[in-house]
Amino acid sequence: MSDLLPGLGPGREPPKPLAARMAPRKLEEFAGQPHLVGPGKLLRRAIEADRVQSAIFFGPPGCGKNALARVIAERTQAVTEELNAVSAGVAELKKILETARFRLRSEGRRTLLVLDEIHHFNRGQQDALLPAVEKGDVILIGLTTENPFFYVNSALLSRFTPFEFKPLERPDLEALLDAALGSERGLKGMGVELEREAREHLIHHSGGDGRRLLNALELAALTTPARKGTRGVTLAVAEESIRKRSVRYDKSSDEHYDHASALIKSMRGSDPDAAVYWLAKMLEAGEDPRFLARRILICASEDVGNADPMALLVASSAFQGVELVGMPEARILLSQAAIYVAMAPKSNASYLAVEEALREVRRGPRREVPDPLKDANLDAQSRGHGKGYLYPHDYPGHWVEQAYMPLPVRLYKPSDQGLEKDLAERLDGRLKARKARPPSGGGQNL
Repeated sequence: MSDLLPGLGPGREPPKPLAARMAPRKLEEFAGQPHLVGPGKLLRRAIEADRVQSAIFFGPPGCGKNALARVIAERTQAVTEELNAVSAGVAELKKILETARFRLRSEGRRTLLVLDEIHHFNRGQQDALLPAVEKGDVILIGLTTENPFFYVNSALLSRFTPFEFKPLERPDLEALLDAALGSERGLKGMGVELEREAREHLIHHSGGDGRRLLNALELAALTTPARKGTRGVTLAVAEESIRKRSVRYDKSSDEHYDHASALIKSMRGSDPDAAVYWLAKMLEAGEDPRFLARRILICASEDVGNADPMALLVASSAFQGVELVGMPEARILLSQAAIYVAMAPKSNASYLAVEEALREVRRGPRREVPDPLKDANLDAQSRGHGKGYLYPHDYPGHWVEQAYMPLPVRLYKPSDQGLEKDLAERLDGRLKARKARPPSGGGQNL
């Protein structure tokens, strides 16, 4: 046991996890987020001057939100309080806020409140923060993996400065790895030696998550027996320590909509590689394949339309197939449909036509169904319904000019792409014929 947990003995607590031990103690040790804490950046200047105002740090796990909040807590002259919104209640929160207000009035000392997982606070709990933040009784730093514009009240959000954290880049991950291997706080005393392939695997599969990287490194080190004072971590050990690349995707957050948007825009933009990549990423993260099938089906009509009507048939078949076969085979049907839609000629003329028609219905002149177009089964004799209707199949080309809408307006405007190019020529020919001659008489009433 002592070999697996160095330093553990009777009456001693287990050491903290490697990620906790390697947390930066000062700003110079902080890795990543150069757009926020790089030289001359606003947040860095505020930290160095101890002038941090209420802010919200949001971004994916393991990118340094908590670490930077602790660095700020170490540097500031304010009294630091920490809460986790998952377990904290309104009573506990109010007690901290009251103490902070008393401290500021009596001692002139500020209070820094670091509130983790702030998105878990309901509206009432968030509202309880408003007076203290607005009056400056506390400096509040909220931490969240979610988009605060979705989960934080707009009134509270307006009193924050939001700072978005990004997944760590490769140089940041390499720096974390080297620091952990070479630091007394890390694994220096264990003689860990990483094979090049093992190092590459850990960095690649961490997915920009520094905590995930350090956790996997520690697991690999602790489960590798020491031989002659060294622990040689091989690729096989690294693969067991971090088996699957972390995919940042939460179906209940805006990540879900961001990825769906990327899929649709890639199909619309005729990029099959991007389309199938976003499709695969969503499937890998556990997205419902039926949701993806619906997105492809909508895109086939909205963005391809009559430029290639087969796209709608392919997408519809894939949708039905997904219901029948399920995963994992459904991925093949979805891939085929997404690629077909991406490669098809594009037209949004049908979408524009119905949008324009809806505007015409809502705002245009009132139009009633003309008598020749009305059903003639019951009211042909008594009310003249159907009288004067021209049956197109009785005429050359199975078409005859007649009025199908009072005050006609052009709604469908075919594009010059794919099949719609032929449709445009046909429609233009009929519009010219309409202008050239009046409606013919005769035909069959229905």
